[in-house]
Amino acid sequence: MRSVAVHAADPDLSWLYHGTRERLVLLLSQLDGAALATRVPACPAWSVREVVAHLTGVSQDVLAGRLTRIATERETAAQVARFKDHDLAGILAAWAEVAPQFEQLVGTLGAWPAVIDIASHEHDIRGAVGRPGARDAEVVWQSAGWLLARLRPPVPLRVVVEDAEFRAGPDNGTELRLTTSRFEAFRWRMGRRSRAQLAGLDWSGDPAPLLDHLTMFGPAARDVIE
Repeated sequence: MRSVAVHAADPDLSWLYHGTRERLVLLLSQLDGAALATRVPACPAWSVREVVAHLTGVSQDVLAGRLTRIATERETAAQVARFKDHDLAGILAAWAEVAPQFEQLVGTLGAWPAVIDIASHEHDIRGAVGRPGARDAEVVWQSAGWLLARLRPPVPLRVVVEDAEFRAGPDNGTELRLTTSRFEAFRWRMGRRSRAQLAGLDWSGDPAPLLDHLTMFGPAARDVIE
């Protein structure tokens, strides 16, 4: 993979996580009970409150040594179940208790998955409750670059975003070009777009050979509109 751009210095991941958590907590404070109970299209098994329970559970489990890698579906289900009798205030209090130590650990270990997870879920929640925002946040810019640098398509691909180009795949063959944005790239790399939505992006040619190689998770079973 070759990235053609002038990138920022290595980001402070503890700061990125902290800033995203603060922004998300502020958003949550503005939601009523109905909004908190809203199902999240990008995470269809969970409500908004349950997404927050998952984020809290991840922090607890990592610090307790129960989680040393990306959580399985069984583990995330257990995180959500742990808070089934808690209201949002109780979940946020539990998160606030462990957040400083967890954020420090994220920075020390360079734990990109934790940063990308919270940023993904911020926008999952924003989409679910119709409160878009922070699409140009530093965490989106940095996470998109990290994810695009790890593309491994079977055919030559050049992804063009606002301020950079990312070249991936083999050196031989006809290169496909995708023009998109860092926010969109962040979302589709994390499986927040359906296969039909991926095919409908701004391609220079037929993207069929690489549609199944674009996402880290997914793609989404249904269109995610946000």
